[in-house]
Amino acid sequence: MYLRSDERGPRMNNRLALRIAAFGGLALVLFAVLFVRLWFLQVISGEEYLAEANNNRIREFRVSAPRGEILDRDGNVLVQNRTSLALQVNPRKLPANTARRRAELARLGALTHTSLRRVRRTMRKRLMLAPSAPVTLRRDVGHYLVYYLQENQDRFPGVEVRRVFVRDYPQGTLAAHLFGNVGEVSEEQLKAPRHRGLEPGDAVGQDGVEYQYDGDLRGRAGATRIQVDSLGRPTPGGRLKVLKPAPGGNLRLTIDSSLQEAGDAALSGQGLPGAYVAMNARNGEILAMGSNPSFDPTVFTRPLTQGQVDELYRDPVLSPLTNRAIAGAYPTGSSFKPITSVAALASGAATVDEPILDDGAFTLGGITFQNAGGAAYGTIAMQTALRVSSDVFYYTLGDRMYPGTALQTWARRLGIGSETGIDLPGEQPGLLPTPAWRNDLYREGLTDRPWSAGDNVNLAVGQGDLQTDPLQMAVAYATIANGGKVPRPHVGMQVEDAAGRVLREIAPAAAGRVRIDRGWRETILAGLHDAAQSPGGTSYGVFGGFPVPVAGKTGTAERPPHADQSWYVVLAPYPNPEIVVAVTFEQGGFGSDTAAPAALRILSEHFGKSAKPVEAGEGAVE
Repeated sequence: MYLRSDERGPRMNNRLALRIAAFGGLALVLFAVLFVRLWFLQVISGEEYLAEANNNRIREFRVSAPRGEILDRDGNVLVQNRTSLALQVNPRKLPANTARRRAELARLGALTHTSLRRVRRTMRKRLMLAPSAPVTLRRDVGHYLVYYLQENQDRFPGVEVRRVFVRDYPQGTLAAHLFGNVGEVSEEQLKAPRHRGLEPGDAVGQDGVEYQYDGDLRGRAGATRIQVDSLGRPTPGGRLKVLKPAPGGNLRLTIDSSLQEAGDAALSGQGLPGAYVAMNARNGEILAMGSNPSFDPTVFTRPLTQGQVDELYRDPVLSPLTNRAIAGAYPTGSSFKPITSVAALASGAATVDEPILDDGAFTLGGITFQNAGGAAYGTIAMQTALRVSSDVFYYTLGDRMYPGTALQTWARRLGIGSETGIDLPGEQPGLLPTPAWRNDLYREGLTDRPWSAGDNVNLAVGQGDLQTDPLQMAVAYATIANGGKVPRPHVGMQVEDAAGRVLREIAPAAAGRVRIDRGWRETILAGLHDAAQSPGGTSYGVFGGFPVPVAGKTGTAERPPHADQSWYVVLAPYPNPEIVVAVTFEQGGFGSDTAAPAALRILSEHFGKSAKPVEAGEGAVE
């Protein structure tokens, strides 16, 4: 239809048309981008996001595996498990809003009768160890609290109650240092190869045999997958999959629990810090081992307060967590003399029947050394010197082995001054002083003199800078007694399954062998037998009436600024010993007064025999 010019409307402005075209193009581009994005989400990534959506409906709960039990050599249970309900907070699931998170933690503190400040402090300390791990606030929570939290899950996001296994100790504090403890794996530990496959919150052995045999005891965790609704609650019939946990193996120890009980009682009965070892002198099986002060291992089955941590870890004097049997550092006094005897005989510094004059004093470099109590024993040979514990006799041997390192060489061969290789963490090598060691200190200005003959003389009687422990002394005596086989001490015997079938035997080979002449052995053991059970012997007053023949040696060592260290090491039965017992007490005085009676109590339990009293005053002064 044709319109006249006066009938037409106003022409569209060119600028307006350009704007409309631009908006149209932009809309087209936006729709294209939206279409491409939707296509990407639906087609390209559809399966991935579908899986994530399904994962939001599925929860996987890790099921802890029960640790294996720890048994004594006869199968009696020493450490077992019990189930506990643990209240945990998962920091990743707490509200992101600071005020809401604080309010939730305050409510949680009120439910557990704990202040908000303490809750936050506990979480902060635990998260420093494992930032992503759930924090256990309380174990052994009551069922009423569990029901309340389940009914009010929307008010406590991130709060969970898990059924966990915790260690139980039916024998109380018995052998606490041997067992060690179990705790949550730390972030640093998760990086170690031995903890590969574990997750934050898993429990692992932290000390003792729990640590040493953690791989055998730990087992394998299981898992349960369930379907939940939008509030995280399980839906009816929502269990999807169950992977049952595999329990850990049971660890049977070489420990005789009756002997362990007797030893612990003998140790604690003195009220002094100390330690003891009872070991099979032929194969290194540890029959009993204890350290005093001890601790209650159940403390580690719940989160520790700062006060408990301070008491257990930081007391430098009592040091209750230190196993003094393998980490003590003490001079031995005269109990070192059998070791000096072997060194002197092997180096040619003496013979078994060579007479040496003991007139009560030995002078060296203008310094006079005397026997204890000022005694003088006349001309004596080695067997008699051991019976009466003649210091002058052994001062002479120490002087004869200077210069040179025969004394140190043989002491080290017998196990002094180095780790024995026992299957327990925390063993310390101690210190066997040598000329090179002291001369290095002297060159560095850390001591006032180089090594001298006086140092050798002191070491010959177990004095000076010597630092050792009961386990090393037990190994040395056992090596002498069995003719030169250096036993490898061990507390593990075998790993078993729940039915008692043996999965793995633990029988380490001997640590080495040294040449000990049969005549040397017989002379040394005879001297130790006389010292224990012949009139005039240093421990005759304790062992003189014991019906089982033994060979034992006292030791009284100076340990400034402390009072004297008390020692006793004994082998039984003589002349072919099957057991060696080494006992020491800090500030215990004479070995015959403190350590020897404790050793007697242990041997009385082992053999089922009691000692008869002997007349007082018949023992020599050590």
